[in-house]
Amino acid sequence: MRYSAVLFDLDGTLVDSIPDIAGGVNAMLREMGFEELSPQRISNFLGKGMDHLIWLSLGVYYPDAPPSPEDYDRARALFSKHYHSQLETSVSTLFDGVVEGLDAFKAAGCRLAVVTNKPIEFTPTLLQQMSIDAYFEVVVGGNTCPEKKPHPMPFLYACEQLGITPSQALVIGDSSNDSIAARQAGIDVLIVPYGYNEGKSVQTLDCDGIVSSIAEAAQWAAQPN
Repeated sequence: MRYSAVLFDLDGTLVDSIPDIAGGVNAMLREMGFEELSPQRISNFLGKGMDHLIWLSLGVYYPDAPPSPEDYDRARALFSKHYHSQLETSVSTLFDGVVEGLDAFKAAGCRLAVVTNKPIEFTPTLLQQMSIDAYFEVVVGGNTCPEKKPHPMPFLYACEQLGITPSQALVIGDSSNDSIAARQAGIDVLIVPYGYNEGKSVQTLDCDGIVSSIAEAAQWAAQPN
């Protein structure tokens, strides 16, 4: 294996989390008197963290002016409440090849971390519900560091926590946030095509490869340079 550690994005890379996220967003919207949005539309709002998700979801119903600070704060509190409830009985699922890939990386001696823009208060619960929490030594959430992806800081922080240099790590993600942050951190990066990436194609992202699954990523990483 070419790498000592692998840093994984979460939503859209390991977990298809749209069912729970859409449930939280739509419960928020209903309580504020708005109509629900389709899960597909909500998926296009993912990638830059919870605040961005709420802002874009709420903004659908504020076409002429942004929501007031009071409306935004209320929406944020409502989403947090409803998303916490969703996670307790999560209907999210792992993407195909995730467990096989994690097992392969572990068997090869790699240390594993999650680096996500999801707030840290939600992340361990989701990992536990998916029964993959035991794989990861380090979990970095969107509010763990002063900056979130596409800033390189979260990846660099994960490397520091693992006691490795960026050149010893591999990032696996699904979006431009991952590829930009990894490149700026000096870390090799693979992209999976089945995630969210704000509804945009991943084919033009600056990365070292596009792989169909985490299992294929482990095979790619096992090949000699």
